[in-house]
Amino acid sequence: MSSQNKKNVARPIGVFDSGLGGLTVVKELRRKLPNEKIIYFGDIARLPYGIKSKKQIIECSKENTQFLKSKNVKALVVACNSSASVSIPTLKKIFKLPIIDVIQPAVEAAVRTTQAGRIAVLGTQATIDSGAYQKAIKKKDEKIKVFSIACPLFVPLVEEGWANNDIAKKTIETYLSSLKSKKIDVLILGCTHYPLLKTSIQKFMGDKVVLIDSAGPTVKTLAEKVLLNQKSIGSNKALEICVTDFPRNFVKIGERFLGHKMEKVQVIQLSKGLLRGKESMVLSSE
Repeated sequence: MSSQNKKNVARPIGVFDSGLGGLTVVKELRRKLPNEKIIYFGDIARLPYGIKSKKQIIECSKENTQFLKSKNVKALVVACNSSASVSIPTLKKIFKLPIIDVIQPAVEAAVRTTQAGRIAVLGTQATIDSGAYQKAIKKKDEKIKVFSIACPLFVPLVEEGWANNDIAKKTIETYLSSLKSKKIDVLILGCTHYPLLKTSIQKFMGDKVVLIDSAGPTVKTLAEKVLLNQKSIGSNKALEICVTDFPRNFVKIGERFLGHKMEKVQVIQLSKGLLRGKESMVLSSE
């Protein structure tokens, strides 16, 4: 390998989401690709993306990508389903680096898995309204029947830590009861928050329905498209977290998604829609 390629291999992977849900993708990245440095960007100050217009989502996504590009990332993972559903063509046109979204890998996994040819998709209102999953599934196999349901209350449930209580179970029943008669055998969790509800959703839908979490397929696709670092790196250098706001429950929610403690975060200031400046702080969940 040339010295230039070695230098490129050592560059970080960028991941962005509108909030902290994308840390579920980071968790899988760190598990499957332990030698990669990851820079995570959570645009908390401007969430939720799920209720924004297509134009707003694209503008936010462009700014997020530009920020990560300034950090010299070798590839980008768009971990926000709302962003991925509308902004990917624009991002790929503007930015010259590998860009992987969470939709296409999940769709490919779902199409490979289904035996009945009946797939359900759960997502935010923006993701469902965009038709991104439906179109991607039909492009793979037009005979597959797709059932799409917007589940806007799932995100606040997860962020409150109510993934397995009676409120969560009742909300899941309210949203998904119509699927019981549809004879689906695959269900796509089309939001990075939703994997934390996986146990409760699986219990409601039954063992015959396979749940697809986009994190695994996304990491697999990324690994196929970029040069991976073979040299071990220290765990303290493996993850850099940047956010545009620091809400009161940041640490609790972030650690819930990531699966371990966070020690440091950089707060990137928003100024007239631009990302500039940063303030580093040590985190504690005490």
